[in-house]
Amino acid sequence: MEYAPEEYTRYYIVQALFKLMNEYEFQKIGVTDIAEKAGVGRATFYRYFKRKEDVIEYYFTHNTKEFLSGQRYYPRCRADYRMIARDVFAKFQKNKECFQLIRRARLEYLYLDFLNKMMLETFQNEYPDKNPYQPYLFAGMLFNVSMAWLGDGCEGSADEIAEMFVGSINISD
Repeated sequence: MEYAPEEYTRYYIVQALFKLMNEYEFQKIGVTDIAEKAGVGRATFYRYFKRKEDVIEYYFTHNTKEFLSGQRYYPRCRADYRMIARDVFAKFQKNKECFQLIRRARLEYLYLDFLNKMMLETFQNEYPDKNPYQPYLFAGMLFNVSMAWLGDGCEGSADEIAEMFVGSINISD
């Protein structure tokens, strides 16, 4: 994926935060630490982010945009949903170190909040007639399965997790 110049700056800030989280407790990391590690000034950090948690939220948003840009079709049947779920879990598995750092910092709620927001937007745009609680059901399932899988070190394949995940959802073929 190509980055615009300001995206490179955000990318460096994200990378700096995760590198620091690998060495220090999240609460002990300051904006100055992140800016220095990223090779930018504090003003640049604040141009893009209001707080450290926003960096993690941006990480989720950026990865989701990157993921969605790779999706080439609209799901029509159970096999399509299984393929999308496999891709989601494969992306999660690829980024498990970042999620482990997020979990160690007790910031999982940021991931759940992001999933809730993303699912709510998706359902409002694509399935406006569905039960208004359904987006939260899917977000909660994805969050809990992801966190349980992370707790197991993401052992097993993304295919196995996707099969279990989609198998638990009532999708008509």
